[in-house]
Amino acid sequence: MDVPDVECLPWPAARQRRRELAAMGEPRLLLVAADVAPPVAADELEDWVRLPATTDDVEARLLGLRRRLQARQTARPRVGLDGVLRHRDQWTALPEAEACLARALVDRLGTVVSRPVLERAAWPSGCMSRNTLDVHVHRLRRRLPDVALELRTVRSRGYVLEAA
Repeated sequence: MDVPDVECLPWPAARQRRRELAAMGEPRLLLVAADVAPPVAADELEDWVRLPATTDDVEARLLGLRRRLQARQTARPRVGLDGVLRHRDQWTALPEAEACLARALVDRLGTVVSRPVLERAAWPSGCMSRNTLDVHVHRLRRRLPDVALELRTVRSRGYVLEAA
């Protein structure tokens, strides 16, 4: 997996660029001037080092940021027994039927899951009607942006769960 480079920003001069990178979810290392207080990190993809800093100190901070970014990008979604869908550093609580659907989709992440497979996952003794699955898929689909996931319809075949 190709991990983007970390942008190094002089602090506090690059406040605006810091906000832009944070909004885009990009990693950044703040190079804090000796006479300035460091800011509170905006998220896990931000770190800082006080200047003057050794090359080893800067490289260690950059490596840490790259590792956190890579871990975030490769994290697989999961649905706990409590019905909570977790992906990366986000979560959403799901009602029982949607949690069963989400488990079936997560188990086959990135591949087409047919309607019959989803129906058996949520209603092992049988689905009440075609509309029942449609309603629950619609409800699940509304919750997925909260965890950076997307459910795509594959016409006449089923559904595919993917990272947004």
